[in-house]
Amino acid sequence: MTIERMFPINNENSKVKAFFDIKTQEGIIIKGFKIIEGANGLFASVPSTKAKDDKYYDDVVFPTKEMKDKLNEMALEAYNKNHSEK
Repeated sequence: MTIERMFPINNENSKVKAFFDIKTQEGIIIKGFKIIEGANGLFASVPSTKAKDDKYYDDVVFPTKEMKDKLNEMALEAYNKNHSEK
């Protein structure tokens, strides 16, 4: 997978720092990923949907923790590169 596009959010009060899309090896583009500033620093968040019970559920599920960790690493690297160029 690759990071397709990174859209930084220029709002210091927002925990959402950027939106990004990924492209799978098969060429499928998945939109709606986010870079979030949490209590322990920045992390990549998958697209999610709010259900009737007011909880959010992931729309994209990775088969392994390693794959999700790889996405997080790639996304933060792309975000930091994009952020440092501004």
